[in-house]
Amino acid sequence: MGARNRVVIVGAGPGGLTAGMILARRGFDVTICEKQERVGGRNAELAFDGYSFDTGPTFLHQKFTLDEAFEEAGRRSDDYLDFRLLDPMTRLSWGETSMETTPDPQRMAENIERAFPGNADGFRRFMQDHAKKMRTIYPCLQRPYHELRAYLNTTLLKALPYVATTNSVVDVLDRYFTDDRLKLAFTFQAKYLGMSPWRCPALFSILSYTEYKFGIYHVQGGLCRISDAMARVFGEHGGKLRLGCPVKGLRFSGKRVTGVELADGELLECDEAILNADYAHAVTTLMGKRAEAPAKLERKKFSCSTFMLYLGLDKVYDDQAHHHIIFADDYHRNVEQIQGEQEISRDMSIYVRNSCVCDPLVAPKGKSGIYILVPTINTRHGLDWEKLAPEYREQVLERVEQRTQLKDLRQHIVAERMLTPASWRDGLDVFMGATFNLAHTLDQMLYLRPHNRMRGYENLYLVGGGTHPGSGLPTIYESGRISSNMICDKRGVAYERSDLAGALL
Repeated sequence: MGARNRVVIVGAGPGGLTAGMILARRGFDVTICEKQERVGGRNAELAFDGYSFDTGPTFLHQKFTLDEAFEEAGRRSDDYLDFRLLDPMTRLSWGETSMETTPDPQRMAENIERAFPGNADGFRRFMQDHAKKMRTIYPCLQRPYHELRAYLNTTLLKALPYVATTNSVVDVLDRYFTDDRLKLAFTFQAKYLGMSPWRCPALFSILSYTEYKFGIYHVQGGLCRISDAMARVFGEHGGKLRLGCPVKGLRFSGKRVTGVELADGELLECDEAILNADYAHAVTTLMGKRAEAPAKLERKKFSCSTFMLYLGLDKVYDDQAHHHIIFADDYHRNVEQIQGEQEISRDMSIYVRNSCVCDPLVAPKGKSGIYILVPTINTRHGLDWEKLAPEYREQVLERVEQRTQLKDLRQHIVAERMLTPASWRDGLDVFMGATFNLAHTLDQMLYLRPHNRMRGYENLYLVGGGTHPGSGLPTIYESGRISSNMICDKRGVAYERSDLAGALL
């Protein structure tokens, strides 16, 4: 490998780490700069008082995508991480009605029939139809769309009937289920994209299919261990990881990035640069005189945000599910309020994780950590979260106590952290606090989404939720692989592509 293959990656989130370990394995001289003192970004560990939490994602779906990324880095993910396939996966609750989900198709059909009589056959049809839909759409998510001619590819042409439609995910579910509550069991996954299922493009009904087909995984110690493992692989291949290393901005010569300037004035020269910072934050703050005005970015459509509570408890609730989703009484109104971006929803939906029921590594013995996430509005309209947060916290905890097995939760809180939409924006540099990045609307997808090779530049690449294929851990891993392969193709570096998904799908 010649000396002209120096790569600097800004940000050690999942996308940056994926690209880093793949490129380092292929012989590139790679440096990752991360302003925090630990890797992971929104996938990092949040540790305090002996408790360990995932800052963001709490379970892994499409494990085969992660496995492919590790294979392209010359490693096996199972050699670094202790995965646990969860069964049951998630408890879903609508008022007095609850249902547990499972990757076992027979038991899932039985659970549906028990809770929503007459709908089991709809589930079987959904799974059969979506097997074909997944096989057709998935290859489209593995390709870059930095050129319009990408639309002429036969892979995408086959998928156009699924992509080029104004139908929503809910419209798709109307064909299979008669109970509106049950439809939510197959649409809440749109929240991974930060979108309303009534507005989320129909193609994303494959999200629930992948969960029910392939299951979801917990990683012992938390999903943050995935980023830790990637950093370890990166180091094994000679990659240089610089933590506590904030970046001031990029240096340019014409259409080329010539280096990355650090906050302390040091300049890291590079032949290729990769941005793994939050997309809108990066293009408004790290591009020097080429930066875009925040007002221009604000005209784009962004995802919702999240209100987060990380609670260290002095007891363990063995009867509380590992994952539990409590739907709002009026879920449609709840998501419309969130999408409207101005009104905070008091009838909120809540996600609760109680991973201590299977993971002794995340809390001291005899204690547990409860993770609570509430989808809410982003910061576009300036809600005063500092004033609102204490009151909203009480409302959230009251609803959790009422609708879960955590009846005396507040009595057992001994340690706590909170993140509001303003915290995401100000503390973690997430533009408008939009936790799931740019919205995944048809006019912000594929070629119309920020390109994996950034438009207007010869050697500047994007990875993460703000570029193709989008937000969510598997697609972020895929973005890292796409950008890495584009760099290798450009520089004539041979590689073998891992394709575990082909056999599975």
